Amino acid sequence: MRVMILIKGNKESEAGVMPDEEFVRKMMNFNEELMKAGVLLEADGLQPSSKGARVRFSRGRTTVIDGPFAETKELIAGYWIWNVESLQEAVEWVKRCPSPDDIDDIDDTQEGEIEIRPIFEASDFVADFAPDIKDQTNRMKDHIEKQKTS
Repeated sequence: MRVMILIKGNKESEAGVMPDEEFVRKMMNFNEELMKAGVLLEADGLQPSSKGARVRFSRGRTTVIDGPFAETKELIAGYWIWNVESLQEAVEWVKRCPSPDDIDDIDDTQEGEIEIRPIFEASDFVADFAPDIKDQTNRMKDHIEKQKTS
């Protein structure tokens, strides 16, 4: 099963503060473990919400809201996509993830949170839909796979 691992944002990530070399080294070592285990499919960090936008749909209207966004605890600083056998396996991997608390010179009051969400497969969405929707879904999935390899 594929899961998305959502790394929640904090004051530092929203301020655009990059992690120090020690933390990055620990994270890269963890990513190496994920790769060797065949778990890691994708990983990226996200820029602060000040560089982004939201589009709200309401009553037939769309509204664009430029960042930054106030509720830091609702923001995502990065993500992984993993291939695991179960949610419990994902939980066990996340428990091994480096934490900012592991760094000696970092503020002990800093907290972090990681959310694990199973990803719907195309078949989950379109199982009861018309064949043309299934075909469109398969074409989209093929297109995305081709983009990853080009």
